[in-house]
Amino acid sequence: MKILFLVSSLNAGGAERVACTLANAWVAKGYEVTLVPCFTQGTGKSFYTLDERIKVHWLSQSLPKQKWLARLVKPLVLRRLMKETKADVALSFLTNVNVMALLAKCGLRLPLIVSERSDPRFQKISSSLKFLRRRLYPSASAVVLQTENAANQFQKDLPACHNLHVIPNPLPHTLPQKEPNFAAGPILLAMGRLVESKQFDRLITIFSKVHRSHPDWHLHIYGEGQEEAHLEHLVIEKGLSKYIHLMGNTTTPWEVMRQASLLAITSRLEGFPNVMLEGMASGLPVIAYDCPSGPRELSQEGKVARLIPLNNEGLFAEELSRLMQDSEERKQLAIQGQEAVFARYSQEQVLRQWDHIFTVVKSQ
Repeated sequence: MKILFLVSSLNAGGAERVACTLANAWVAKGYEVTLVPCFTQGTGKSFYTLDERIKVHWLSQSLPKQKWLARLVKPLVLRRLMKETKADVALSFLTNVNVMALLAKCGLRLPLIVSERSDPRFQKISSSLKFLRRRLYPSASAVVLQTENAANQFQKDLPACHNLHVIPNPLPHTLPQKEPNFAAGPILLAMGRLVESKQFDRLITIFSKVHRSHPDWHLHIYGEGQEEAHLEHLVIEKGLSKYIHLMGNTTTPWEVMRQASLLAITSRLEGFPNVMLEGMASGLPVIAYDCPSGPRELSQEGKVARLIPLNNEGLFAEELSRLMQDSEERKQLAIQGQEAVFARYSQEQVLRQWDHIFTVVKSQ
């Protein structure tokens, strides 16, 4: 099978990470995959490892140098690429890519699956992009979301879409199922882009509330982004520079997770919390805000991870302190969480769901 896979970029990010995981898995199965970053200037290198059998086509290479002209002809250039690749199916990630792909394939018989990678209720996109999504998505061969919660809301907002499917993110096959590292040090871990929606400032405040009761614990925050300076200032303001560390990006997240004893998720919204999924798979006990969408489904309604009402800092601090103190409870959560995510989100199971959709859209 030939797959044309359209993404925004190959930079660090959740959507890009999942795209690379899927592309690697498909070529390993013998599929031909052409991966197309559509909104990246020039050419570059993928932040995440790509199998050498994947064909990467930077769309910018085929565009005129004048920016205004490039924007104008981009859908036409993409349409030409759709014809040239002769793919059996096309898949696109993220709203801006999805809309352009649907415009480009008008009149072509190429099956096109579009996938939203965040909860559509909370996306900050232009009114024109929302209008185009509403008009164009019903013409997609299938629309994929990552959680049942997001899909239910999407159906209410776009009732004309009768082709919705839910496929969660897979665990990377290279992530080993090892026993949790119960000998890890007293490190509270957080990961993600340093942006407002991740609410790392709330996590710093919460940690400051429990620090005196647990002076041996440290908070490590991995990631980069526009909130970095603000977070650095907040750490200094709290007088916790020796205990809270902004670690920057890491290309070895699972090794980092194996060295921590607890993972905290304080986001106000998620498309699908990959960090939570991979943290649980790595044997980390998790405490998370019950934000839309993902933590509730991953935690099985709070059974295999601690789920805290959104933005209830007091209760989060209380539960965090209890977990810091109780190693046996952390151990139990780690074991239960790891078993749950490997049973539900293994790459084999998720790929089977994608194969089913590919079969359906090809037969339409």
